[in-house]
Amino acid sequence: MQDETVASTTNKGRKISLKVKWAAAVGLAIFITFAIFSIVIFSSISNILLHREVDNVHDTVTVVQARLSSNGPHLTEGFVTNQLDPNRHSPKAIYQDAVLTRLAQQDVTVKIYDANKKGLFASRGAIGPFPKGDTDTLKRKAIFGKMRLIGISPIKTSQNRVIGYVEVVNNVRDYNHAMTELRIVLVVVVFFAMLFSALIGYLLANQFLRPIEVMKKTIEAINSEPNSDVRIPETGHSQDELSDLVSAFNGMLNRIQHYFEQQDQFVSDVSHELRTPVAIIEGHLQLLNRWGKDDPEVLEESLAASLQEILRMKNLIQEMLDLTRADKVVTEGTTEVTDVGEVVLQNYHNFEMLYPEFNFMLDNDLHQPALVHVNRNHLEQIMIILLDNAIKYSTIRKEVHIAVASDERYAQVAVQDFGEGISEEDKKKVFHRFYRVDKARSREKGGNGLGLAIAQQLVEGYDGNVSLESSVGYGSVFRVELPLIREVEPKSEEPVNTD
Repeated sequence: MQDETVASTTNKGRKISLKVKWAAAVGLAIFITFAIFSIVIFSSISNILLHREVDNVHDTVTVVQARLSSNGPHLTEGFVTNQLDPNRHSPKAIYQDAVLTRLAQQDVTVKIYDANKKGLFASRGAIGPFPKGDTDTLKRKAIFGKMRLIGISPIKTSQNRVIGYVEVVNNVRDYNHAMTELRIVLVVVVFFAMLFSALIGYLLANQFLRPIEVMKKTIEAINSEPNSDVRIPETGHSQDELSDLVSAFNGMLNRIQHYFEQQDQFVSDVSHELRTPVAIIEGHLQLLNRWGKDDPEVLEESLAASLQEILRMKNLIQEMLDLTRADKVVTEGTTEVTDVGEVVLQNYHNFEMLYPEFNFMLDNDLHQPALVHVNRNHLEQIMIILLDNAIKYSTIRKEVHIAVASDERYAQVAVQDFGEGISEEDKKKVFHRFYRVDKARSREKGGNGLGLAIAQQLVEGYDGNVSLESSVGYGSVFRVELPLIREVEPKSEEPVNTD
């Protein structure tokens, strides 16, 4: 029983190459095709040749009937022999006579019987008894696997009186020989066609499956090194299903690698940024554990600082999650349609209410809806990040300008503040993760340096772009461009009222 189980497991583990399967399938398909084709050819040729032999028997019967039907009321052996025996004529005379030529064929035997079915004449061999059955028929018989044709018909006078019978036996030797040779030829042709097609199928399979073999090696390389940059080389000259598969597979690998890198970046960034607040909380707790818990002032200060750091960690984790979701925009996209002017106007009113001490100004140059394929929540998040950033750094002149417009291709939004501005060196890094121009001030205001990175990731995920213009001491302008949806009918020619 155990041996059977092992044998069964071994059989299940055996693998047949796809090339061999393909070659076998192609060979079998061509074998079946050739076999059907050969059967059709064999049957067609057989029917044609057999039809000729049948016509030969029929014509011979007709010829003999015509020669013997003029003999009066009875057939005699002498008359029949005189009419049909070729030995009574010279060979030249025989073949000059088209009628008697049929009797000279080696495959054909003619027998004549009188009205009482008594044998009178046989062109070859013994006459034998009259065959049983119908006296006017043409039938086939198979003797030792060889077919022969037998035609029997009465001989009648002009008064339609039966005076005898003619029997023509055709051994169809030429037909049988031709069919045997044709059968051998077709079998040989089908056999070699199957071998040739199997060879061609194997070579084609080897050529067509080469990308799959490369794909297999690529997968093995990635299994051994998940962060590998190995990809399947794409051939530009081959535009078929396999090239599509290669492109899709490489795209999948790029996405997987992107997710791995995103995960590594997330873990690295979080561990780096959480190190400081965790150290602060740990320090305060150790202080309280040693002696601070007995001092109400120290206790209150440590608890307040710890709660502030916990809140900062909470905000940091939320922003990191937002940044991770923003990364997905690049690969997932959206079909949602959002009106940029409507979102900008809504956030303008919201911030007016939240920050009454600030002077917000909106310059709306839209003369029709600016529709984009952007998730509304994402566009609101972009606006909140830019406006919140402008408010944080507008410490002296509490004024924020918002502008929205569009051209033939893009919807454009600009947020301007009149704060401290950003230096040329810092402008190159302002969209980097966790980068803060003024770390002390950002820490006081609860910033983690992720807001602009999230905004940039979202905008670029929707095929847009975000830029910065800034001058130290004069403030900054953040500009966002998002591609418009084409073929949109204008709904209104009047600007949106912002009062």
